[in-house]
Amino acid sequence: MMRVRSSSRLLIVDSETRVLLFRFVHKTGALAGQNYWSTPGGGVKDGETYQQAAIRELREETGILRESVGEPVADREFALQLPDGDYVQSREKYFVVRVEDVALSRQGWTSQEVDVIADQRWWSRGDLMQTTEEVVWPENLLDILATVTIN
Repeated sequence: MMRVRSSSRLLIVDSETRVLLFRFVHKTGALAGQNYWSTPGGGVKDGETYQQAAIRELREETGILRESVGEPVADREFALQLPDGDYVQSREKYFVVRVEDVALSRQGWTSQEVDVIADQRWWSRGDLMQTTEEVVWPENLLDILATVTIN
């Protein structure tokens, strides 16, 4: 039986209803050669709730400070291979964070994030619908975004 890895993912949406995605490019290790776009986020630490992890990951990966992220709008469970080669049963919860014009910061990135995060980009729903050559995770991101009311 695989170990469970709980994580919080962030649907960071700007005033133009674009979602922030990071481009991950793995050059070494078990994931070498993988290249994809994904939402920011990361693992829930011992003693943390999904919401607390989302707030922490938001700060670490973007520099955006929030006291709360509300309730999750989606979840996903699947087998995942980690960069060290281990396989886990991943349990993700997705949280919406609405932002106005914001300068993103990489100051809270771990050395592993610095090594694998190659780019960041704001994607419109049209961009997501039209992309055919880029891999985007989660694969149902458009469906998740369709359920989110953007004010």
